[in-house]
Amino acid sequence: MSTFGAPAVIFDLDGTLVDSEPNYYEAGRQILAEHGVPDFTWADHERYVGISTQETVAHWKELYGLRAPVEELLAAKNRRYLELARASTSAYPEMRTFVELLAGEGVPMAVASGSSPLAIDAILAGTGLDTYLRTAVSADEVARGKPAPDVFLEAARRLGADPADCVVLEDAAPGAAAAHAAGMRCIAIPYVAAQADAPEFAAAGLLLRGGQAEFTARAAYDWLVRTAPERPR
Repeated sequence: MSTFGAPAVIFDLDGTLVDSEPNYYEAGRQILAEHGVPDFTWADHERYVGISTQETVAHWKELYGLRAPVEELLAAKNRRYLELARASTSAYPEMRTFVELLAGEGVPMAVASGSSPLAIDAILAGTGLDTYLRTAVSADEVARGKPAPDVFLEAARRLGADPADCVVLEDAAPGAAAAHAAGMRCIAIPYVAAQADAPEFAAAGLLLRGGQAEFTARAAYDWLVRTAPERPR
């Protein structure tokens, strides 16, 4: 428990800590074009925001009738994404400030993401966030990806935190649903503005309808302090 009694904080990675969705879209667009699907658009990509890469390519195989095995598509997309991510991925400045604020208060923190372990490690190292975020869980390491609660529950377990004492930061509806299913409170920062009214976000403790443009480290920090559970006397 931190000096002011704040709970553990678990961050989604893509679209929450870092602006990586353009790289995911471009990787997917290239792979699909190579497999005979030349017209994959950003609007098509948005439906997969918050869903693990493995589940995404499995849906592509069915939707587009792709001949390649899911394992081959997954490996190709991950390789292409890593090339793009290593060349250019940036952390949202206010998110970086928030992480630094929490680190200064000794708040336990973790990352729980649908990305592969290799992608998570590469992005955290490339942005320097690995200095503060040393605990990370990939959907590849648990039985089910979001909207199932598995990644968040595993992150809490690794932090030694009670799920009820954890707060999740999420940009996508499946992630918000996963946080709720895990029994955790959620700060929701919708990446896709049109999804702000999604029912999955309705249970969020703090919903920032304007997404990252509305998020500030100080406001999120103050919300954590204000809503922190009572410490035993």
